[in-house]
Amino acid sequence: MSTPSHAEIAATLQARWPESHPAPSLARIEALCDLLGSPQDAYPVIQITGTNGKGSTALMIDSLLRALGLRTGRISSPHLVDLTERIAIDGRPMDADAFDELVAETQPFVDLVDAQAIDGIPMTFFEVMTGLAYAAFAQAPVDVAVVEVGMGGSWDATSVADASVAVLCPIDLDHTHLLGDTVEEIAGEKAGIIKPGSVAVVAHQRPEVDEVIARRCRDVGARFVTEGDGFALLDRRVAVGGQVIRVEAAGGPVDDVLLPLHGEHMAHNAALAIAAVEAFLGGKPLAADVIAEGLGAVVAPARLEVIHRAPTVVLDTCHNPHGARATIDGVTEAFDFDPLIGITAMMRDKDVDGVLEIFAEKMDSVVCTTVASTSRGMTPDDLAAHAEEIFGPGRVFTAATMADAVDRAIALADDAGGRAGVLIAGSVIAAGEARALLVRPDADPDPDPWGESDRDDVEEDA
Repeated sequence: MSTPSHAEIAATLQARWPESHPAPSLARIEALCDLLGSPQDAYPVIQITGTNGKGSTALMIDSLLRALGLRTGRISSPHLVDLTERIAIDGRPMDADAFDELVAETQPFVDLVDAQAIDGIPMTFFEVMTGLAYAAFAQAPVDVAVVEVGMGGSWDATSVADASVAVLCPIDLDHTHLLGDTVEEIAGEKAGIIKPGSVAVVAHQRPEVDEVIARRCRDVGARFVTEGDGFALLDRRVAVGGQVIRVEAAGGPVDDVLLPLHGEHMAHNAALAIAAVEAFLGGKPLAADVIAEGLGAVVAPARLEVIHRAPTVVLDTCHNPHGARATIDGVTEAFDFDPLIGITAMMRDKDVDGVLEIFAEKMDSVVCTTVASTSRGMTPDDLAAHAEEIFGPGRVFTAATMADAVDRAIALADDAGGRAGVLIAGSVIAAGEARALLVRPDADPDPDPWGESDRDDVEEDA
């Protein structure tokens, strides 16, 4: 029998119960980890939850830890192009051959758990990927794992590990069919990552969310630090290639830190990441040069990322109104597009109208498309029907595929001339398809994400 290819292995894994409909339980992942020798206990864990900002905050925490000379493992989800992106060691996706070998080594144990049919189902895709990640980190070995929750917190598969630091990004309404109908219910699920004796590092939240988190900390004996009372973003200004920020950290204010990411939300995430690492160090302040090195090295694909020139095409992932607001504010601040042409594809189970209403504030027109790799996506015509109600006549176009949508939007931008730009935003799956079309797998980050035509205006704003 021939050895399956990496693509075949990935397809087999993704054919399992999907992560969009998790089976709330830790029983299956606990059973797998027990068979694997409890790899999640071999290193300390920093775990991140929230509605938006988990991925970028995890990237910044990872980079800051590596600036300290620590070896890191990082779990993220979903992936943009390849499954290996979900398991990063020392800041880089796991090698495909090593990943395939790990799958083969682990498969007999997965089969044993599948055979038990715990709660009536075999292991889910996300549970298997989580077990693989924890095993990979133990084999590396890593000094610390940075773990992004898949969904929720208390029953998320990543919570088989007891995190020493729990990071809570802003919490809002999302996945209400699984997490609850109110922000308090959702906060209760997400606060489940706060374990006895841990430290919770909490971004600015609604008052009712703060109450839920504080109650959880009291119940389990966890210490917590909150944005504005322990750490803070003090100032920020637009700069070439991102922004320069000033933060309040454990040792006091840290000035003039270049963050090569756009948007106020990213600046707040940076302050949160610094506080998380300082909590991991027991409250010891990070040196200013470590902060500068760690944040300066951050690369965040599909976070207001420039993926094409002439015209400029910017890629972002936002799938709910809270994220859409951050995206639109960020692109408006960072790029002087006139007109702004959008491309979007969305899942049927999202607040489509809420996102489109925010897009319509700044997008002059939008191309509605779909995604090829899931049946959850809206059709271009259905999405366009929603968009036309919000954008009005003459501003909405359709395209059958992401490739067609990119061609259509670029043509519209070319026809408009001047400072026309394109923003691709919506589902993470859509961002992955767009990035696969326009970015070579081995491409380095754009060394000049503004472009020479934008540089003068940026320097004036800064």
